[in-house]
Amino acid sequence: MMYLTTAARTLLARAPARSASSVASRHGSLISRSVSSAVANGGSSSFPSSVSVASNNHSATTSLRSMSTMDKMETGTPLYMSLYPEGSTDGGIRLGNIVPDFAMDTTHGSFDSFHEWKKGKWAILFSHPADFTPVCTTEIGRLALKYDDLEAMDCKVATLSVDPVKSHKDWLKDVVAHCENEIDIKFPIIGDQDRSISIAYGMIDPGNLDEQELPLTIRAVFIINPENKLMLSLNYPACVGRNMDEIVRCVEALQLSYEKSIATPANWPNNHADIPMPDGSRSTEFKGSVFLLPTVSEEEAKEHYPGYHSCSVPSNINYLRLVKKDDVEKKA
Repeated sequence: MMYLTTAARTLLARAPARSASSVASRHGSLISRSVSSAVANGGSSSFPSSVSVASNNHSATTSLRSMSTMDKMETGTPLYMSLYPEGSTDGGIRLGNIVPDFAMDTTHGSFDSFHEWKKGKWAILFSHPADFTPVCTTEIGRLALKYDDLEAMDCKVATLSVDPVKSHKDWLKDVVAHCENEIDIKFPIIGDQDRSISIAYGMIDPGNLDEQELPLTIRAVFIINPENKLMLSLNYPACVGRNMDEIVRCVEALQLSYEKSIATPANWPNNHADIPMPDGSRSTEFKGSVFLLPTVSEEEAKEHYPGYHSCSVPSNINYLRLVKKDDVEKKA
């Protein structure tokens, strides 16, 4: 996600777009007081002195989870999300932006609004360059194998290419056959023949449409939260297939952060398998642990995660605040 250092917090304090009043309008008076305090003190009041964030995760379940809702910890997810603008000034789509809405013609029928189709849910928009191509065939097959895991996470899936819907339907017979007929394609594939969706999401440069002999979309993944905000995007070239396990991991991570005000370390959940403790011993109890979001105040950290562990570093700054997996799951 991002690293929020002392310098970054200073910029936040100086930025008019990040004023206490603008945050309060979206997230309430208590957050406003937190930001006001940070601004008044050079950006240091409600934040750890120096902080870092990563992406977030957990392991897939087979039972349907309850609808994902944002954590109510005021200095957690709501404040952290307020750091991202909801729109861009140049028409591009960046993290935190509300994604463009569009009507879609798909292998599952026509829908007037992508936003309505996914209303209140997480969603993945997954593009592929073209039907009847080798890498795309394997990608759709592997995504189909992960679909039940994503559905159990209350995450919708839609894929897209610039081919017409009839081409998608004909091609899917090959996709299923190549996976030895052991899959069902349960998600819709969007036909974007006029490339309007691809252009809106930055997958094709509209200025190059006439110059390209074969203007295809890149391999893109957009993971979108229940508020229709872009939380993660991946871009791959046509020659490299995507790893579906990593996409599922990213959805799990983002949902965990959204719901619990945490951030996942690198290689989560295979992180911090053996760490030093203050008494000189070593512990294996923190494997799969997560960090508190850097915006979480010490007061709320102690209230919601009283057993968190601070990793010792030469700076003596308390920003590596680990929470065990079981403690995260227990949090209401």
